[in-house]
Amino acid sequence: MINSVEKAAVLIEALPYLQRFSGNTVVIKYGGNAMINEELKKSVMQDIIFLKYAGIRPVVVHGGGPEITSMLKALGKESNFVSGLRVTDAETVDIAEMVLVGKINSEIVKYLNFLGAKAIGLSGKDADLIIASKHLAKVRENGQVKEVDIGFVGDVLKLNTGILETLLDQGYIPVISPIGVGKDGATYNINADYVAGELAAALGAEKLALITDVEGIYRDYNDKSSFVSTLSLAEAQEMIKSGSIDGGMIPKVEACVKALAAGVAKTHIIDGRKPHSLLLEIFTTEGIGTEVVKYRRYIGG
Repeated sequence: MINSVEKAAVLIEALPYLQRFSGNTVVIKYGGNAMINEELKKSVMQDIIFLKYAGIRPVVVHGGGPEITSMLKALGKESNFVSGLRVTDAETVDIAEMVLVGKINSEIVKYLNFLGAKAIGLSGKDADLIIASKHLAKVRENGQVKEVDIGFVGDVLKLNTGILETLLDQGYIPVISPIGVGKDGATYNINADYVAGELAAALGAEKLALITDVEGIYRDYNDKSSFVSTLSLAEAQEMIKSGSIDGGMIPKVEACVKALAAGVAKTHIIDGRKPHSLLLEIFTTEGIGTEVVKYRRYIGG
C-alpha cells in the first residue's frame, strides 16, 4: 500500500507539468474499451475533471464505433470497413448520428457533470462547428493507392471554433460528437481521431491525446518487442506510406501528423485499457503509450 511519502512524491513529480500546462488547451479523443467498461469510463472521467481543476482546458471528442456497430446489428445491418473507416449509406449515417449525439454524448456530459464539472455537449452541426466534405478512402492494391467512395463519411473542411473558445473561457468542458454538415446540407459521420486532430490544430492546443485499445504503435504489430515509445512526424509518415501502420491506426497517426504540422507540441496515442492512463501520460516523467512528436530530439513532458 502506498504510504504518505510516496503519495507526496507522486504529487511533486506532477508539479512541473502542472506549471507548464496550466491555462493551456488539451484535446482528448475518447474512444475504445474505455467507453464501455464502467471502471475505465469512471477513470477517464476523473482524469478529465482532474485536468480541469489543475487549470488545464480540456476539449473532449468522442467516438462510438462499437455502439454504432451494435445498433446496426440490432437493426439487421452489416458493418463494412475500408482503411479503418465504416462504409456509411444514408440510413447508417442517421443511425450513427442518433447513437453519437443522442446517446453517447449526453451520457458523457451527464457523467462529467455528476462528478462536479461543467460540461456541455455539442455536435458538429451546432453553430456550424464542423463543416464537412466527402471523404474518399485510400486503398492500396498491387502497390498502387486508389480512392474509394464509402458514402456519408466526411473530412473536416472548416472549423468554426468561436463557440469552443467562448465555452472554454466560461469554464465549460466541451464534449463533441464527430458529426459534420456539408455545404450541400448532408450529414457526414467523421472519424473522431480526424476531428480531434483538426481541433487540436485549430485551437492551438498544447497536447492531443488519443485514447485507444492498444499499447501504442509497433513497427511490426505481430512483434511486441517492436513497440515504439517515441516517433517523429517524419517516421510516422513513412510508416503509413510503407503500410507498417494500417487499419484503424491510420486515422490516429494521421491526426497526430495534422496536429504537429499545425504547431501542437506533442501528441499521444494512449492505452485506455489502463486506469488513469491520461494522467499518467500528462503528469509523469515515464509516460505511457506512444508519443508522436515533430522531432525526436523534443525533450519535456
